[in-house]
Amino acid sequence: MREIGHFIGGKEAKGTSGRFGDVFNPNTGEVAAKVALAGKSEVEKAIANAQAAFPGWAATNPQRRARVMFKFLELIQSEYDDLARLLSSEHGKTFPDSKGDIQRGLEVVEFACGIPHLMKGEFSEGAGPGIDLYSIRQPLGVVAGITPFNFPAMIPLWKCAPAIACGNAFILKPSERDPSVPMRIAELFVKAGLPEGVLNVVNGDKAAVDTLLTDARVKAIGFVGSSSIAEYIYATGTAHRKRVQCFGGAKNHMVVMPDADMDQAVDALIGAGYGSAGERCMAVSVAVPVGKKTADTLMQKLIPRVESLKIGPSTDQQADYGPMVTRELLDKVRGYIDTGVKEGAKLVVDGRDFKLQGYENGNFIGGCLFDEVKPEMKIYREEIFGPVLSVVRAKDYEEAVRLPSEHEYGNGVAIFTRDGDTARDFTSRVQVGMVGVNFAIPVPLAYHSFGGWKRSGFGDLNQHGPDSIRFYTKTKTVTARWPSGTKEGAEFVIPTMR
Repeated sequence: MREIGHFIGGKEAKGTSGRFGDVFNPNTGEVAAKVALAGKSEVEKAIANAQAAFPGWAATNPQRRARVMFKFLELIQSEYDDLARLLSSEHGKTFPDSKGDIQRGLEVVEFACGIPHLMKGEFSEGAGPGIDLYSIRQPLGVVAGITPFNFPAMIPLWKCAPAIACGNAFILKPSERDPSVPMRIAELFVKAGLPEGVLNVVNGDKAAVDTLLTDARVKAIGFVGSSSIAEYIYATGTAHRKRVQCFGGAKNHMVVMPDADMDQAVDALIGAGYGSAGERCMAVSVAVPVGKKTADTLMQKLIPRVESLKIGPSTDQQADYGPMVTRELLDKVRGYIDTGVKEGAKLVVDGRDFKLQGYENGNFIGGCLFDEVKPEMKIYREEIFGPVLSVVRAKDYEEAVRLPSEHEYGNGVAIFTRDGDTARDFTSRVQVGMVGVNFAIPVPLAYHSFGGWKRSGFGDLNQHGPDSIRFYTKTKTVTARWPSGTKEGAEFVIPTMR
């Protein structure tokens, strides 16, 4: 059986801890590979390699660092389809969705290619008599990223590309559920000219994470995953004086106003709610129709669409979505659906017993749709992370604004309406970090920053865009004077520029 190790010092390294995790084929439920779970010494070896590589990489001028990014883009494009197939085989998302996963990651690499401009500081000539002021951005040192299973290409690239472009050395701890694509990304970066040790990959579990969190040589940590783990990583990392950004769970609402184009709204809900089997932090999991007539019309159109979803193996390019990543997550989703029924929500489409012929042991579940969900229910309060859409009927617009604003998560939200005043009011007032107007999944492009509010985000700076450059650099400000003569005498008052 194939064994997946680590990537340390520019080459693959076998695991030495003696601990391994299973990597499953989600289509069949069978174990497809074993992944090494790093112990403390292996993580420390990666940190040491990164620390040794950092000074030379930091001293490399930004243009040359950008050239590595350009070459990496060229290399990854040459094996785009192979990477997408590899991603699908471990995650379960369809081949077209896997290509989208890679593409959204590459857009951040493209953004990082502009690093010579992005790292420019500021200059003030003549700030005082013969005095100039200027600021410079410098890399932090060794930094790390802990990334989730649901985007095994996109999120690692969101983390490592800006960090490396800024001149840092990077340690990636990807999900142990689908580790092959992150390993290949590291290989391609070295092939593109990245010096050995600048990017290291350690596969592992909590032991690896805790080593990164507590080792003083690691200056910053980025994380994407559940909110409970995000809180732990943020608290632990900051307690060890690290710069930390963590992105957690979500409960993304989509408000449907009475004047919305209902067919467009239904199309948006189907794609955003059920794509990738709902395993997205930006998936729409709550539909909020405003008014009884709107809700009844929405349900009339939505039910047959959910019932007709095409579910297939990740190799089926015509499937709407494929299997869930593991049996454990599948069982968790089914448990949430059982809870929703017990709580009194109306399960109008029940996909719990879906079986795919020829793949009976795969991690498949049919689309599920709840109506008449109430805010106090567990299925509304918690992130399900599966192909389950809850409809919460709002009596009026004000209630529709309150629902996402008062929820403990604040990642994404959308409103569908033809009225500009309503859309403008909603985007201004709703207490959520990313807002879509007639756009169900408002993931910003790479040159804007991505991040949620409340328990969806911990830390002051967001992912990609300008915030990523701020996060992975520290600012140094220089006050310079070159006097032509010598002025005798000490000054005992605070310096001013008068």
